[in-house]
Amino acid sequence: MSGIRIGGMASGMDTETMVKELMKAESAKVDKVEQSKQLTLWRQEAYNDLNKDFANFILDTKKDFGLTTTSVSNLDWVKGVTSSNESIATASAAANAIDGTYNITVHKLADTFSAASKSNITTGTDKTSIANQFSDITTGTVTFSIETQKNEGTPQTFTFDVTTKSMDDIVKEINNADLGVTAVYDSSIDRFFIQTEETGSENWIKINDTTSIDGKNFINDRLKLAYDNGGVLTDLENNTQKLGEDALIDFGAATNITQSSNQFTINGIDLNLKSTGSITVKTDTDVDAIYAKISSFVEKYNALIDKTGKKLVEKKYRDYAPLTADQKKELSDKDVERWESKAKSGLLRSDNTYTRTMSNMRIGLYEAVEGVSGSYENLFDIGITTEKYATGTVGGKLQIDEEDLKEAIRNDADGVLDLLFKQADTSSIAGYDVMTDAEKEKAVGQNSGLVTRLYDTMIDGMKEVINKAGTGDDVTLYRNVQSNMLLDFVKNYSSISMIDKDITSVNKKISDMNNRLTKLENSYWKKFTAMEKAIANMQSQSASLASMLG
Repeated sequence: MSGIRIGGMASGMDTETMVKELMKAESAKVDKVEQSKQLTLWRQEAYNDLNKDFANFILDTKKDFGLTTTSVSNLDWVKGVTSSNESIATASAAANAIDGTYNITVHKLADTFSAASKSNITTGTDKTSIANQFSDITTGTVTFSIETQKNEGTPQTFTFDVTTKSMDDIVKEINNADLGVTAVYDSSIDRFFIQTEETGSENWIKINDTTSIDGKNFINDRLKLAYDNGGVLTDLENNTQKLGEDALIDFGAATNITQSSNQFTINGIDLNLKSTGSITVKTDTDVDAIYAKISSFVEKYNALIDKTGKKLVEKKYRDYAPLTADQKKELSDKDVERWESKAKSGLLRSDNTYTRTMSNMRIGLYEAVEGVSGSYENLFDIGITTEKYATGTVGGKLQIDEEDLKEAIRNDADGVLDLLFKQADTSSIAGYDVMTDAEKEKAVGQNSGLVTRLYDTMIDGMKEVINKAGTGDDVTLYRNVQSNMLLDFVKNYSSISMIDKDITSVNKKISDMNNRLTKLENSYWKKFTAMEKAIANMQSQSASLASMLG
């Protein structure tokens, strides 16, 4: 309605109230469509919230297991390791480490090659330039090259004007050259240091000083570089390759093992050498740690099942439709909150997608894993079963028999891990190459560990929900779950969910209905206005007639 309308001047009728009453029935139709739209938006929000719970479950449990950064064979919580003397070496072990006791002798630690000024180098008045710092240098250039394993065959040449460049400039240019060496000038003690960045004999440095000022070079005569040569302080030889040192150890009967670093892995045992000496390292299966990881997973799984199950059986209150704007004005904020809590209840009740996904998750956990390398093929083989069905739930929660699970771990820890985390090897599946896509998917599932299979099933269900309800604000979350998770959504749906398409259609319908309402209201006012004019004309004619008749 545009402008100010005043009705009933001639008729005395309350035209505005009459028009409003006439429009009520028509406006109610728009309200119903708006309420239907609001329910759809709430349903979309419910889908997004539950899908986010699924995504976070996968990410959180993978992180708990350590599967986000490594493979099952390298998990560091499967084996317990002790070192008899951690001042000599500390140890940890991957899941594939062999249980046993190992005698280890550290003969030598890996080290970098390093050289340093054996005495103070400054002989001048200040350190603002090379010429000022060294009293016997007034003009000329300092020139030397550095060759390392990173630029072998192509030495990096450095040239510095002694009147404009300082020791700080020399240090900066060496470090910026990315040669695998680090240079430092410590002005507080007036010494220059240079060393390889990494330990081991594969890391080396060769400095060729071609400077000649007053018959002296720069590296030896001015910087006074020297190194520890087996306990003997020795001047750094010009144009001579100098190597870092390898660690040297005995590992049981395997003697004289060299390593370029002090951190390395032998037989799945990660060693961190700290000093020379002899130690004993013992590794065995950490039953309690494995049990704790599995128990934590089951606890999180049951929480997700419980929450999802409640959504699928949640009561729907059909008498509580979304409130209209006018209805909200008549209620307090608390009353609106209570009403909407009822109105939102049951939005996912018996939802086909989640019901199917939950069913597939349960089936996947109950079915045997094919091609396992250990003793166990089924979940119940390791003491994990499902709890009894209870009225008002969808079932499927897991329960652990602690004694049976720990016994299974003691007897065959690798078998437990294989049952849970096995990755399907398609090359070992008979006839895989000639299978249809559906057959391949089924075969991969049958040959995947129970947790691996569960994740895959959940991701399939999440993809269905995304196609239906979109990603909300969680695009990055889903891509963290699986990098190509949104590929089909982008390719087949152009990133527009089915609900979003429905909402667009409903918005157009509401717009059309509102336009129709505006036209109808204008029509009513036009008719009432015509009536008022007619009554006014009649009243005017009556008054004229009465006046003529006296």
